[in-house]
Amino acid sequence: MGSLYTGNASAPLQAAERARCGDRAILAEALRDARSRTLALFGAYEAALGAGLRVPHSHELNLPLWELGHIGWFTDWWIARNPERALGTAADADVARLPPRLRGADALYNSSEVAHATRWTLALPDAHAVCAGLQASLDETLNWLNLAAEDDQGLYFFRLALFHEDMHTEAATYMAQTLGLDPFSQGALPHLSPALGAPQTLHLPTTEWTLGRNGPGFDFDNERGVIQQTIAELAIDSQPVNWAQYLPFVDSGGADMREHWSEAGWSWRQTQPSAAPRYLRQTPDGWQSQQFGVWQMLDLGASACHLTAFEAQAWCHWAQRRLPTEAEWEAAAYTLPDFQWGSVWEWTASVFAPFPGFEPHPYRDYSAPWFDGRPVLKGASPATAPRMRHPRYRNFFPAQRNDIMAGFRSVG
Repeated sequence: MGSLYTGNASAPLQAAERARCGDRAILAEALRDARSRTLALFGAYEAALGAGLRVPHSHELNLPLWELGHIGWFTDWWIARNPERALGTAADADVARLPPRLRGADALYNSSEVAHATRWTLALPDAHAVCAGLQASLDETLNWLNLAAEDDQGLYFFRLALFHEDMHTEAATYMAQTLGLDPFSQGALPHLSPALGAPQTLHLPTTEWTLGRNGPGFDFDNERGVIQQTIAELAIDSQPVNWAQYLPFVDSGGADMREHWSEAGWSWRQTQPSAAPRYLRQTPDGWQSQQFGVWQMLDLGASACHLTAFEAQAWCHWAQRRLPTEAEWEAAAYTLPDFQWGSVWEWTASVFAPFPGFEPHPYRDYSAPWFDGRPVLKGASPATAPRMRHPRYRNFFPAQRNDIMAGFRSVG
């Protein structure tokens, strides 16, 4: 079962803070766990796709062999090959690196240099070679970890590599859904079905809230900085909007009415074959959903998922509600005991932008290139590693993406 969290609950924050602030022993355990998840998920892909592991070219997909090689390359680039790894966020991103263990690895796996569309044309090593490289990378990483200073700068790149791998594991789960593959066959992940209670309306009083997380421990660069906000009293959903709440918008014809959509949203809607959300179909017996290639009757009590930000905004207009801001979501998540999150990533009304004083960390491509107007998502999905589930974490995808496990909640 996927995990579901409530406000003031200590479990999710403890798991996330343990990874962000833990010592070398905790970090070594987490790195081994992440690699185990990666390889189990890869095993499921190999069982489904065969030795070639080829997938169609799409902006939503990556070649599994490229993904695996990139994970090991990224870890080596910032740790084994980085002479300034001990400096953490003060390290020079452009410092000359030591040679890779695989000749030509930079030309294959450096995502900052290798355009997405070209990855299908690369002469990638086979699965056996890639897995051997991953094992060698993990062994070397753990050796360097054993020698690292046990402070936030000394451990910074080890934590970065850990979370980077967790993000790719989650992305591979989205890919499995897109391809209609079973990602569970090798024990990589639990089945993704967190249980929700009955929806409620929660009341958040006028609150002074501070956005931003500034240590101790690991912070992503886009989390750093401080924004003080006064949040006016509001009513907010206790959990993300479920299918029983969302589908009347479709059944009533609301999703076909221009008045409910933003200009960008309506342009997107015009490209879609129907008003039905992705992975749903209507049958004489009711709505069905496709879960990793298998059609089944839709659980109307489950969080509405695989929705674009445009669909979330349009539903809110139809229902005479709105999306919460990032600050409203955070304040509610931290302070309201019945606030449930973790069943889907949640679109917010906030634009992904730097906090005051933003300075990119050495991995400069993580945040800065994406301050382009896309929305912030908060929370987590059932495919998110527990150590990644932090209420301060800021996810960010273009508004039209519906391959990710995203939904929303609303504010009255």
